[in-house]
Amino acid sequence: MQSLKHHFLLAMPHMEEANFAGSLVYLCDHDDNGCMGVITNRPLDITLDALFEQLSLGGETSLHRNAPVYYGGPMHKDRGFILHRGNSDEWDSSIQVTDNVALTTSMDILQALANNTGPERYLVCLGCAGWDVGQLEEELKENAWLTVDADASVLFETPPAERLSAAAGILGVDLNLMTRDAGHA
Repeated sequence: MQSLKHHFLLAMPHMEEANFAGSLVYLCDHDDNGCMGVITNRPLDITLDALFEQLSLGGETSLHRNAPVYYGGPMHKDRGFILHRGNSDEWDSSIQVTDNVALTTSMDILQALANNTGPERYLVCLGCAGWDVGQLEEELKENAWLTVDADASVLFETPPAERLSAAAGILGVDLNLMTRDAGHA
């Protein structure tokens, strides 16, 4: 199977797994070791202000104080994963996903956001989603997910409640009209 890095995973409407039901996952990595991504459409009831305070980062004058923090997935829920536009070279622990999208896990990006010097477009996620080798491929065969090439504007410019349907719109489908059963000709 080809790499699904920089793809969206759209949870099919019948998915009952509580961690993923109704989710739009952005895949940051997919290789021979498995894959990893973050859920991008499930804001938590906390803002960056609370995170800045908990981590003693200051941020009292940050323009980002009211930005939501997202549930990124069931793995490493105590770690921050910041998906953002820009270059990974600017941050201590970061990977370049595409030419203009990076994933950073180091504290320096949160400090930069607290100081108004971080990226303008970003999602701060607590936790991530991961699949062992072959696991996602099996879930795709079971019709649990749809995949589509990711569009950064869906990530960074579309309201969270609209991201899943916007990603489905890339495919020209309405998830509400989808069925559990896969068709075979």
